[in-house]
Parts: sequence; structure tokens; C-alpha cells
Amino acid sequence: MVRTKIWTLKKHFVGHPTNSDFELKTAELPPLKNGGKMEFFFFFFRILAKTLKEGDRMMGQQVARVVESKNADLPKGTIVLTSPGWTTHSISDGKDLEKLLTEWPDTIPVSLALGTIGMPGLTAYFGLLEICGVKGGETVMVNAAAGAVGSVVGQIAKLKGCKVVAAAGSDKKVAYLQKLGFDVVFNYKTVESLEETLKKASPDGYDCYFDNVGGEFSNTVISQMKKFGRIAMCGAISTYNRTGPLPPGPPPEIVIFQELHIQGFVVYRWQGDVRQKALKDLLKWVSEVRILVNRNLNNQVALF
Repeated sequence: MVRTKIWTLKKHFVGHPTNSDFELKTAELPPLKNGGKMEFFFFFFRILAKTLKEGDRMMGQQVARVVESKNADLPKGTIVLTSPGWTTHSISDGKDLEKLLTEWPDTIPVSLALGTIGMPGLTAYFGLLEICGVKGGETVMVNAAAGAVGSVVGQIAKLKGCKVVAAAGSDKKVAYLQKLGFDVVFNYKTVESLEETLKKASPDGYDCYFDNVGGEFSNTVISQMKKFGRIAMCGAISTYNRTGPLPPGPPPEIVIFQELHIQGFVVYRWQGDVRQKALKDLLKWVSEVRILVNRNLNNQVALF
């Protein structure tokens, strides 16, 4: 009998999550009938915690290694993707499991299936290429640019021949992004004026804006978009931990008279062949060192 650890939501977050918001439980897994037992790595979707009830298991996607199996298609040792939540072990009949790409080389850590060659990388890929539809020679603005999504956004934009202006929250992150070859990088916490910094970085404005932050930051960027500018709204991390009222949205006159296209999106829209192509592209770029991964900064993967 295998004992598993399960993390549940004890109470909903007020501001930043704390240890007291979670509860660790243990349970015994039943013997296998027709499936496989797995051990996991996982990461956490902050915004989706609002959809849980107190006592529910925390959600999260995982890279899993099958440690016991009665499924011929998923023998012991198979690496898969699945989403059973925060738990060290689980049982599956195999229907909810996805194998890694057959092209995945031994030199690439499997943890990147939760990062650059997984959901965050796919978010960057589709948000930039499908929602923003970037073209060579355009100027792209991305915030939270040293994060799991933002760092890939900027690197794909450079691959496509774009100028990249990026914002991050520390001098260490700024130095990292400069090494990646982003054209203009600044620490938004230390600049005297975000508006003036953006104007100096791109006096003619911005064709595309990949937004991970929301709030007042995004209002400032949107005011500097070019005519027919495109905005991919991926996240709003500046607002997730707020306990007071949210800031107002962007100036309507800017959106109307600049004829801006603003679209929120969730990456799970893209499935099937287009998703597989995107994963293969990301794997190829990482393998060819055309997209770099900094595991010290992109620490969205927790290994257990």
C-alpha cells in the first residue's frame, strides 16, 4: 500500500498566500486494478484558487513518472503530463495522461514540460503569434519579462525579428534579460516615470503588448500603443493579491481612436495538431539554444 501526501485549501487567500492557508493530509492509495501509480512534480495556478472550495485539493499540472503499472501503453518509467492536483502519488487509468514528445532528448530536463516546453511556453507562443500576430520589424512590449511566460515571449519576438522592450522587477532580472538580447530593459520599480521610460524606449509607440501584469502599468502602456495595436491579456499579477478595489481600466478614447485590438486568452484553447506543432517548435528552439532557460529565475517548477 502506497501512502500519498495531499495539499488542500484550508481557507481562501486574503492578500498573499500563507502557509496557514493550506493543509497537508495523507491517504493510502488502493491496489492497482487497471492503471498506473505515479510520483509527481507540480506547480500552482494562483488565480484559479478562487474557484476552489475550502477543503478541496489544490490544483496544478504535473510531470509524472509511472512507478507501477498494469497498462501496457504506459509501462513503469514512462514520463507523462497530468493534472491530479497537489499530491505526491496518484492513480490513473491512463485516459488523462499525455506522454512527452517522442523527440524529447535526454539532454533536456523533463521539468521543462511544465515551463518553456509546456504551459508557460505555449502561452507565450500562442499569445504572441496568434493573438498579437507579430511580424518582423514591429515593436513588442512585455512585462514580467523575466518570468516563465514573459522570458519566452521576448525570445520568440526576437526570433521573429522584432524590437523587444521589457520590464522586470529587479536589477538581477534586468541583467538576465539583457543577456538574452532584449533591446531595452528596465526595472519598473526604480524608474522615475514609467510613461517617460516607455516613450524613450520606443518614441513611435508599440505595435504589440503582451500583458502579464494588468492594473496601472497596463493603462500606461495602452496609452502608447500605435494605431491598430494588438494587446494579448495573459495575466494580471499586479491585482491578484489586492484586497481593495481594482484600478480603473485603460482610457476608452485611446482604445477607440487608436482602434486597438485587446483580447484576453487562456492557452487551453489550442489543442490537437496546432498544440503539437507549438511544442515541437519550442523543443527545437530550446535544443538549438535559440531560446535560453534560466532555472534560477524561471522557478515556477517545484521538484519533489
